[in-house]
Formats: sequence, C-alpha cells, structure tokens
Amino acid sequence: MGEGSRTAVAVTGGSGFVGSHLVRRLLERGHRVHATVRSTANTAKVRPLWEMQEIFPGQLSLFEADLLVEGSFDEALSGCRVVHHVASPFFMPEKIKDGRRDMVEPALLGTRNVLGGVERTPTVERVVLTSTVGTIFGDYADVLAMDDQMLSEKYVNTTSTVENNPYHYAKTLAEQAAREAEAAQSRWRLVTVNPGLVLGPSLTPASESGSLFLLDELFKGYFCYGAPDFSFTTADVREVADAHIAAAENPDAEGRYIVAAPTMTSFHDMARIIRHRHPRDLRLPRTALPHWPVRVLGPAFGLTQDYIGKHLGIRFRVDNGRSVRELGISYRPIEETVLDHHEAWRNRRRARST
Repeated sequence: MGEGSRTAVAVTGGSGFVGSHLVRRLLERGHRVHATVRSTANTAKVRPLWEMQEIFPGQLSLFEADLLVEGSFDEALSGCRVVHHVASPFFMPEKIKDGRRDMVEPALLGTRNVLGGVERTPTVERVVLTSTVGTIFGDYADVLAMDDQMLSEKYVNTTSTVENNPYHYAKTLAEQAAREAEAAQSRWRLVTVNPGLVLGPSLTPASESGSLFLLDELFKGYFCYGAPDFSFTTADVREVADAHIAAAENPDAEGRYIVAAPTMTSFHDMARIIRHRHPRDLRLPRTALPHWPVRVLGPAFGLTQDYIGKHLGIRFRVDNGRSVRELGISYRPIEETVLDHHEAWRNRRRARST
C-alpha cells in the first residue's frame, strides 16, 4: 500500500462536501485515515464513510468530535503526522441568524481547538487548513484595487465584519489564528488551501454546504426569468482535495494557495452550460438580467444596495499560478465541474423522490 499506509492522516469534517472527497482520495493512495464527524447518529451524512470502510477495509476510522468542545479532536489526531482541518460551517448570508454564534465561534474556536489537539500530539508535522478566497477579499470591489485587478495570495481581507459578510470574517480570523499558532512553535508547519466557490459532484446526500444551496436555487428555477449578473470564483471539489494532499506531501509547500479557476463564472454561464445538455429544462434562465431590475428588486431578496454595488457585474481574474507550479493542480474545464455538480444534484433529487 505504499509509504502512506504506515502513518495515519487526520481529516476533520470527514462527512462534508470537501472532507468526503479528501477522505476517499487519501484512502485510494493507501493512507490510514482518522476522520471526524459531528455525530455518527446522522446516518445520511455518515453512510458514504461507512461504504468507504467496506471498500478500504482497515484503513478508515471514524471519530465523533465537536468544533466547540476543547480536547474533542485529541483521540482522532493521535498518531497522525498530517492533519487536514476541513470542518467549518458555511451558510449563505440569508441562513445566518447570528453571525458571531453561527459563523465566527465555530470557525475560530474550532480552529483553536483542533490546533490545541495538534499541540498535544507530538507526531503531527503538518497542518493543512481549508480556508477560502474570502480571506483575501471581502467584497469583489476590493479586488479592483489589487495589482492588475487580479486576485493573488499576497492580500488579506480587511473589509469584512461580523455584520457584513460574517463567513469571510470568520474564515479570516480562523486563518490568522492558525498562522499565530504556527509562529509560536517549530514542530509543525501550516499550509492553507484557499478555494473559490466549491462545486462538483457531492458524495454526501445531506450536505448543508452553502455552495450547494446557492446552485440549488438556480437549478430549481428561482432565476428562470433571467440570471442576475453575479459571478463567482469557482473551484472543483476534486481539485480542492488534490490540493490538500499535495500541500501535505510537498515538503516545500508553505503559506496560502488559491485554488480556483483563472476566470470567474456567472449564473448565466452556468445556466448556458447545463442547458446545452438539457435544452428542454425550462427552469434554467435563457437570458441575463440587466442591472437595473436587480438594483430595484434586490432588497426584496435580502440583497442590500451596498452588496449589489460591490458585486453586481464585477469580474476579475484569478492568479492560481502557485497551485499549478507548487501543488501540481491541473484545472478541469468549468463545463465539466458544473455538469458533474448538476448531475449529482439530479441524482439526489431522484433518490429523495423514490
């Protein structure tokens, strides 16, 4: 099974959208994996991991752990050389009732609790943290002030707050806390993977990921009247998993790595890609909305004028060169990612209706 089978690798959030792909890829590479889940009683979320245990006998161990409980990750980290910290909540803004309680505390305290476990586990040499491009910018308008209006790793989000974009704020605080913990010692090194909006096929049928919720609205026909001119930095979930593994295995990997396609993709782009395969799907928008109705009607859908002004119609380029050169990431065409994402969504809908 190769060198990877001799030492265990820990994955927090193993039943999540990214975590389940990462667990699967590590198992395929011969690693023994310690995966944490919030509750083994949630059979819908944990079943894919149970299936992996059957396919890879003796390689995968599951542990219950809570981001908010100190010491809860210690057992899972025991004996591990690498820790992939993937677990963190991601909800769309309209789903967040209390930014500090729902986002900041789980992200920040969770990262501190996992790193506390790392401090108590002498075998750990490397921590790979799933972060986000949102720790680099708060609003799209921020990127327009960057060199060549291009997103790169050298910038830090300074505009998000617990009231304005609590997800980006929480992840920025968590990444900073991890950097401070790394600087305070010399045994383990931190690498962060900073993906855009993560898309692609989901292995877990009950994901609460905000990225899946967002495309849910597109697929269900919420934008059938026309696609608003909002674009996204996108990452394929399989590339995020590959980046995690490369960040752990490349001894020279350090700092942050943007994992995202070089160009942004809009709602209209995504609809056009899916319509090419499903031309009779009337739920998908056939036109792009002009800006004025979005500005007029946006507040009725929870979008403030401030948000609209800093995101509507804004596109920028992404410098993903570090991930290509140092992690060896080969980016799929966005068409493949979107179609695989949509196909998995259709399969989940069919499974629920039978």
